[in-house]
Amino acid sequence: MTTHDPIKHIKFLRQTLSQDKKPLGFFISAGCPLAVNMPDDKWPLIPDVAKLTQFVTDELKSKTEEKNNFDKLIDEVILSNLKSNNIEDILSFLRGLKEVSVGNSVRGFTKENLVELEKNICDKIVEKLEVNLPDKDTPYHKLAQWISIDREKPIEVFTTNYDLLLEEAFEDLSIPYFDGFVGSRQSFFDLRAVEDNLIPKHWTRLWKIHGSINWFQKENKEVYRSSLTKANGDSYLIYPSHLKYEQSRKMPYLALIDQLNRFIRLPNSLLIISGYSFNDQHLNDTIINALKSNPNSMAIALMFDTMTYEKGGEIIERYPEAIERAKRRNNLALWSYDEAMIGTVRGKWKISDDIEDEDNLAECYDKKVHQLKLGNFSKLGDFLQALIGDKQTNLDEK
Repeated sequence: MTTHDPIKHIKFLRQTLSQDKKPLGFFISAGCPLAVNMPDDKWPLIPDVAKLTQFVTDELKSKTEEKNNFDKLIDEVILSNLKSNNIEDILSFLRGLKEVSVGNSVRGFTKENLVELEKNICDKIVEKLEVNLPDKDTPYHKLAQWISIDREKPIEVFTTNYDLLLEEAFEDLSIPYFDGFVGSRQSFFDLRAVEDNLIPKHWTRLWKIHGSINWFQKENKEVYRSSLTKANGDSYLIYPSHLKYEQSRKMPYLALIDQLNRFIRLPNSLLIISGYSFNDQHLNDTIINALKSNPNSMAIALMFDTMTYEKGGEIIERYPEAIERAKRRNNLALWSYDEAMIGTVRGKWKISDDIEDEDNLAECYDKKVHQLKLGNFSKLGDFLQALIGDKQTNLDEK
């Protein structure tokens, strides 16, 4: 059976992230907020899809025996064989009805009913995303601290998350960043600065490719960023639904996804992917097509958990879309807890010798269970923090 040596690959990652020779980028996705340590009664900081759906349902369902429009919508979702515990299915179904409701009613809903339902659901989603980091020792702060060291090449951070956690960590540590907007009262998107890269190199590039809870749209369709969120309402986001692809082809999302494409096409670029399960097809296509066009670039997807799990005596793939993509691209690597797909070859992690502590930075390889835990964003933060200490130690010894 094919195996991969975790120490060899940890050393590669350590060396690459310690130097300033390659364009380096991070892709931060929905799984990352789950890694922030919180008190048991307050975890998670931001819920996953199942818990977010439960929150929206609890908030909007009727509090009496009489069904309201939300209850009736869920009944129709179930009748259509969709998942009532998945907010993406609910929003997709609702928006499908809205498209054909002009001038008529659909399944008992008028267009006004559907517009109101959509607004109420989206407002509840935003309400759950408007949170703060619990302290200044989070993986977000550790990533920001690693970014803060002097660099010849700026770090680019891409995120699908709508929250403001990355902004909070950067600002806590006084790290300058540029997200495409300029101005203060109603910051506007500066397309020229984005496309021509007219930004100081010590500024981190933060690209929110699905929008942000503090983005809004004017009547003339221009998108602006505000320091306020609750006061404005109606955040301009790519909400989870089947319309993701269509919405991503509009400004400013189009320009931001082009930035992801452009970054991967840079010579010898390395993109570290964390918290992403490859469920967004429009982003998968962007990543894969860019990797195809530039064989010298690489993306390493750090997967949370094992590659498979057992259910009813059957072994099931946990990340089928990611595995299919990595089978066909030798410059897309998957590192899960127990297995890896490297150079299109899938194999278990296996150490050839007893692992030395100095080779196991931040104890990212768990020797007790023989698993590489960098897919946990919290462990990745520890790894990056240890890299800064390791670099300082090397400088002190010279």
